[in-house]
Amino acid sequence: MLDVKPWYQSKTIWGALIAIASPLLGHAGLDVGGAEQAEIAEAMTTLAGTVGGLLALYGRLTATKGVGG
Repeated sequence: MLDVKPWYQSKTIWGALIAIASPLLGHAGLDVGGAEQAEIAEAMTTLAGTVGGLLALYGRLTATKGVGG
């Protein structure tokens, strides 16, 4: 695996977190089925990627030093 991405952009990580949280939510009276879990994982990875991109853009626009190599 040569490509690396941040943990919050991983559907597997979000799916695992949602799978862990689902039984806890069930005890709280919220039923989260398999289809809903997949939709939540997809939405979270999309949201995380968007937020990450916006933070990177904000960081570059507000930086006080240039980028160099």
